[in-house]
Amino acid sequence: MAEKNNGGGRGGGILKGLAALTAIGVTLVASTFVGLFVGLYLDRVFSTKPWFTIIFLILGIIAGFRNIYYIVKRYGF
Repeated sequence: MAEKNNGGGRGGGILKGLAALTAIGVTLVASTFVGLFVGLYLDRVFSTKPWFTIIFLILGIIAGFRNIYYIVKRYGF
């Protein structure tokens, strides 16, 4: 009978890399959109268009790159 590969060896390394790349992409996009939507909401509430949108969009992008740094550090790229 053939033995099953339980994620060890090269297959596990590929899946680990794909998981890290997926986490990087999702993290950057999600944090940017969260910052954008918070800024748009605050601009609508306080009638300060476009200041909160710009500020929170920049903060969201910074948070995304910060999270990418920690993901890269965790996976050892």
